This record gives sequence, C-alpha cells and structure tokens, in this order.
Amino acid sequence: MKDTILFSPVTLGTIDFGNRAGVAPMTRTSAAYEGLATDQMVSYYEKFARGGFGFIITEGIYPDDKYSQGYMNQPGIVNDDQVQSWRKVVEAVHQQGSKIIAQLMHAGALSQGNRFVKEAMGPSAVKPKGEQLGIYGGEGAFPTPKEAAKQDIADVIAGFVKAAQRAKEAGFDGIEIHGANGYILDQFLTDYMNQRTDEYGGSTENRVRLAVEVVKAVREAVGPDFTVGIRISQGKVNDHTHKWAGKEKDAEIIFGQLGRSGVDFIHVTEYKAWEPAFSEGQGASLAALAKKFGNVPVIANGHLEDPEQASAIIEKGEADAVTIGRGALANSDWAIKVQKGEKLEEFDPEKILSPDAKIKDFEA
Repeated sequence: MKDTILFSPVTLGTIDFGNRAGVAPMTRTSAAYEGLATDQMVSYYEKFARGGFGFIITEGIYPDDKYSQGYMNQPGIVNDDQVQSWRKVVEAVHQQGSKIIAQLMHAGALSQGNRFVKEAMGPSAVKPKGEQLGIYGGEGAFPTPKEAAKQDIADVIAGFVKAAQRAKEAGFDGIEIHGANGYILDQFLTDYMNQRTDEYGGSTENRVRLAVEVVKAVREAVGPDFTVGIRISQGKVNDHTHKWAGKEKDAEIIFGQLGRSGVDFIHVTEYKAWEPAFSEGQGASLAALAKKFGNVPVIANGHLEDPEQASAIIEKGEADAVTIGRGALANSDWAIKVQKGEKLEEFDPEKILSPDAKIKDFEA
C-alpha cells in the first residue's frame, strides 16, 4: 500500500508531515511521580517515529498545578524540569524524522489522582457517570466535584496558555487541546454535566464557550507559526455511548465555533470513525461533519488500524489524516509494515494493558 493516499504528505498548520498516519494520544501513566518524562518514555515515543509514523500525539499532559492532573504518574508541563524532560522525547522523535504534538489535558471532574489538590473540579457539582479506571490506578465511583468558580475558569484558561508556551519551548511541533473523552472542556460541553446558569451553561453555544476561549487564548499566546489543534468526541471514557442531543445542529455550532477560533486542525474520535455520528446506518460521520462545519483539516480516530479503512476515510474527503491507537501499540512499526504489505500483529489487551496501562519493558 505504499502508493496509497495514506502515505502522501500533508500540512497541518505550519507542520509538514511525511505521511498521514499518526499515533493517537494514549494515557500510559509511566512518568515519574513528579510528572517528569522518563527515559522509558523517550524509547516508547522514539519507536513509533522509527516505525514510520508521520506524526505522534502524546498522551495527555497536565497543564497546571491545580485541578488538571487526572492520574498519578501522568506527565506534566508546568515547570522547567518537566519541560527539560520532554525535550529528550522531542529530540528522539525528530532524529527519526517524525513530528510530535503535545496533547494538553485537564481532567476536571474525572481526576482520580492529583498530587496538588485532593478534590476534583467540574463545571457543576455533578457526580460523573461510571467508575474510575482501574488500569490507571482508580477504584470505585467518581466523587462529586466542586463547581468551578469564575476564577477557576480563568485559571483553566491560563493553565492551557502557559502549558502551550512551555510545549513550544520544549521543541514540540504543535499542541493539541484535549476537548474530548469526558475531560474538563468536554464536561462543559456535556449537557448533563453542565448545569450552570451563567454564560458557560445552557445552550450549546454557551457550553462550547470555554473550549473556544481556550483556543483563542492559546493562539494569541503562541502566535501564528505554531500549530494548534483540538480533540473532540461525543463518547467519554466513563460514558462511551453519549451522543449530542442536538445532533447535526450541535455539530454545526461546535465545529463551526472551533473552526473560527484559530485552530489548525480538529481531531475527532469515535468508536468507529467511519460510522454515522448520530444514527445507525445513515448520515455523516463525526469526521465528515467536522470537515463540513469546521472548514479546517481533520484528523480521524477510531478503530482505523485496518489500513484499507484508514485510507478510505481520507480518500472520501472526510479526513486529512488518521491516528492509530491500539494498532500502534501492537505494531510500533505499523506504517512500515503497511507500506511493505506485511502482516500486522493483533492487539492483545492482556499483554499490553494488564494489569495496568503503564509502558511495559518489552514495548521499548
């Protein structure tokens, strides 16, 4: 498949990618307790670059020393030591000819391990659905978070801004703002999690406001020459089947507002990226809707480890690039194997994600 569109170059913002196959962001809780990227993480990211992926989006990095950390041993980018530790990762990836984007993630109400504060914070004092994630060290139901005050919201925005500036300092090619999977920006966007009556609650326009404000503030801070994207989903790590109540109208508002906010790309993730966003068997995929209403390049994610499926979603014009998650964990050289027509290994969760999601020695 070396001649497929999947392995043609593409530009997102100011980044020129050698191909359109990227590694998806995946939490691995393998940083030092202090949030430093480790030598093991350097090897982990380097192997994907060596394996032919055009770009890598890191695991979620916490952006502030308040309420953002979601898991113990999650990496951060809130101080000079953490910046320096990430430089080693960036340099290793660049030496292999790939690009790397830092994903900035504020866990909000889904935090299940934070060394800075004991309580969690969300848009409203609403208990999240589901239970904490065992592979990331959690156990039992999520606690009810405190409702974010206006100063807390300002701190969230400032945290993303400072983290983006530090990511640029560390040498990353760009950043991705995590607005998906049930974390803080998605909590504000989610109707049942957001019970606010101020300008951040109520209508879809109000609920997407924080994500838009974060993007605008980050864009102003890092300037036009640094790539900024955002990740969006309907489903969450604690509520896989959630759908936007307003369906395509919500998609028009959400992607339209984000597309005009200054992002260089929108990264959408669904269980299966090619399936209709709102009804079985008919309608556009979430990626296609992001492309239609956002008017910026789109990265699609969701069970695209089959190279034929990955190529098809690009060829149909629904996405400009794709990210691979579990397929990449099973095949760090997925891109090279696909180009050569070699057999891909099946993902084995027992081997890779058991008893926890930490990077295993054999993976490096």
